[in-house]
Amino acid sequence: MLIDLLKQAYEAMQYNRRRTIITVAGMAWGIATVVLLLAYGAGFSRAIMAIFEQWGVNSIGVFPGTTSEQAGGKKAGVVVRFTQDDLDRLSASVAGLESLTATLDKDNVAIQNDLHTYSWHVEGSHPAIAEILNYDVVKGRYYTEQDNQERNHVAVLGWEAANKLFSGIYPIGQRIRVGGISFTVIGVLKPKMTEDENNINRVVHIPFKTMGDIKDMKYLDGIWMTYRGDHMRVEQEVRRTLGAAHGFRPTDRNAIYVANLMEQLSQFRIITAALEVLMAFIGSLTLGIAGIGLMNIMLVSVQQRTREIGVEKALGARKRHILIQFLAEALVISATGGVLGMLLAYAVSLGVGRITFYSAIAQNATDADIRLLISPLIVAVSTGILIVVGLVSGMVPALRAANLDPIEALRYE
Repeated sequence: MLIDLLKQAYEAMQYNRRRTIITVAGMAWGIATVVLLLAYGAGFSRAIMAIFEQWGVNSIGVFPGTTSEQAGGKKAGVVVRFTQDDLDRLSASVAGLESLTATLDKDNVAIQNDLHTYSWHVEGSHPAIAEILNYDVVKGRYYTEQDNQERNHVAVLGWEAANKLFSGIYPIGQRIRVGGISFTVIGVLKPKMTEDENNINRVVHIPFKTMGDIKDMKYLDGIWMTYRGDHMRVEQEVRRTLGAAHGFRPTDRNAIYVANLMEQLSQFRIITAALEVLMAFIGSLTLGIAGIGLMNIMLVSVQQRTREIGVEKALGARKRHILIQFLAEALVISATGGVLGMLLAYAVSLGVGRITFYSAIAQNATDADIRLLISPLIVAVSTGILIVVGLVSGMVPALRAANLDPIEALRYE
């Protein structure tokens, strides 16, 4: 029976080829629009994820500030200062911490070699920082805990720092001076996406204890950590622990600044989800317009074939037979347009390639540009929308054909 229905539908489409081609083209354009809009929304979501993943989404950074609320008899305006003891407190009090490191930072440090002199940022930290902030080494290696304990004068350079200092010369094993002190370059980091002029790719990374040769180690500039579990729970425990140690309220947002990357990502996920829903809605409207065209064409077809319908009913065809016949014709047109639309969408996605997004304002950010990658999920969602539109568009003409009075239909001229 299915073969007979498809054969009848094909013969009906052949009856007026021009009308059929126009209808199929409309459906193809509509489904291609749906697919491409969904692909754009998914590409935008992937671009946002790439921006965050370069730092590691399960990371939290804590930085000292100044209190803005009275607590325990202390007035507001007290400067909070982190010490080495805070790492032990956090490690003992906050459940789920995996890695923990202190950081010491100093801006405008003279970085020199035999050819160049620059004024850059220097960061001292434990080796765990490489895992916490996804520092990928592309040349050489990162410093180890042994380097840290022995206070070795070794340095890992950001990508741009290495290029500026050595201008294409292999940097590993070369000597540089950091604040007038000699260091050996042991590694170069993969470039990060950055919008800042004084960007992370020009930072010089050295072991935490070695940083004591350049800066006083009494107070820490920040603490970074990775964790497992709920990110908001971890942040709240960090605030409570440090608040109890330094005499400020955990609710005082100015006492310490917490960079909770997962919280920020969650906020962006809401935006990207809303964008994907909007893209699907706009695409569905476009396909719906094509569906209206299909409905009108099928209504015209019902009118032109009124006498044929009357003959079929006189020969014993029931309502459901007529209904299925015209509904099958509408679905075949929709399916044909759907296949062509999918092929068109794939061709456009391959032709467009990468759409400039974050790289327009940031360096080394091509991974965070939008790519129209059509996933199986997008194909499945688009097919579902197409089936619904095809059924709705074909049902109205099919019902009209099925409800025709056979006597009046036979009289129709």
